[in-house]
Amino acid sequence: MEALAVEACPDVVREAVEALHAWRGRPDPVHAPPAPAEFFTTLAPHAALYRAMPAPGGGGPLGRVLHRDLRAYSLRERELAGAADAPLVASAVAATFAGVLADWLHGLLDAGPEDIADQVWQLLVALHASR
Repeated sequence: MEALAVEACPDVVREAVEALHAWRGRPDPVHAPPAPAEFFTTLAPHAALYRAMPAPGGGGPLGRVLHRDLRAYSLRERELAGAADAPLVASAVAATFAGVLADWLHGLLDAGPEDIADQVWQLLVALHASR
């Protein structure tokens, strides 16, 4: 059953990872670039479908795949940039995004797609800046 769930949503994981990395230059620390907001907006009408995949907090089959893929991408980017503590920050970024996404899909966070994109973006920028 878990393998079927993971197969059903590979596009969501790919789109999430791409949306979070679809910017160049110095990030705005307050407002997310357009791609993360667009990602959350496309999920909103289908939240009930996606809600079945990640458990609250970011667990479940989709949460695990998202964490793995996002951590790998973040780790690679931080290592290429020579940023400090790349494995630590990559893990924190992946866990934060997966947890916020899952909690938002489950209705545990009261925010629209653009607001949640900005809120999680602020957390991710802060994590990257912390090390």
